[in-house]
Amino acid sequence: MNQTLSLRSTIVIPARLASTRLPRKLLLRDTGKSVLQHTYESAAKARRPSGICVAADCEEIAAEVRAFGGNVQLTDPACASGTDRVAEIARGLTDVDVLVNVQGDEPEISAAAIDLAVQLLESHPDAVMSTLATPLRTKEQLFDPSCVKVVFDHARRAIYFSRAPIPFPRNWDAAMLVVEPPLFHQHIGLYAYRRDFLLKLATLPRSPLEQVENLEQLRVLHAGHTILVGVIDEPTIGIDTPADYAAFVTRWKSRHCA
Repeated sequence: MNQTLSLRSTIVIPARLASTRLPRKLLLRDTGKSVLQHTYESAAKARRPSGICVAADCEEIAAEVRAFGGNVQLTDPACASGTDRVAEIARGLTDVDVLVNVQGDEPEISAAAIDLAVQLLESHPDAVMSTLATPLRTKEQLFDPSCVKVVFDHARRAIYFSRAPIPFPRNWDAAMLVVEPPLFHQHIGLYAYRRDFLLKLATLPRSPLEQVENLEQLRVLHAGHTILVGVIDEPTIGIDTPADYAAFVTRWKSRHCA
């Protein structure tokens, strides 16, 4: 039986101003609040973490966080990834056991999802990381390389992440999309890391699998570490394109302007 330990955790939101498909997306505010503020306020509702901070790459992002009353720290603009930005914050948090990496473009992230990621590490001392997934129910998403898939074993330990359909249906049948338990899962890019491991992560060599798929979590699996996968019923919807943002604004207005 796994022993549940209480871990000291905090949320870090890596925030970079530059974005390719949707310029300056974190500062878009058609709802009256920036995407970053929506994400911050949603994440702050989580109960297990004791703190929250934005890891900003520039003063403009930092000023936005200060304007809505959030906590922010400036980080090296040259950080190679969001993980590196979170690790920079982690170096100064010697009293924290777990850091939760929440993407800044996830304005609809649920508090329950964040709490689950922390709880998985509390319940499984052997795991260095946790992440999330949700059942995948459309063929379009299954075969879309921008939708990352994950497969895991009976103990919810990740076996592999891929942009390809996994498991690959040798003989396609649409009924596969609706079976219970689900056959296919979409990976949700929220991570909880044990602090000591996070500080070592950047020193691990990029594996050939990571380089081929361009998925950083494959570095962790290739090095022999355990990533636990928590399954939630609904995907958090990140904002990558103008259409994504327009759909978010429509959903927000339907909830708040009816």
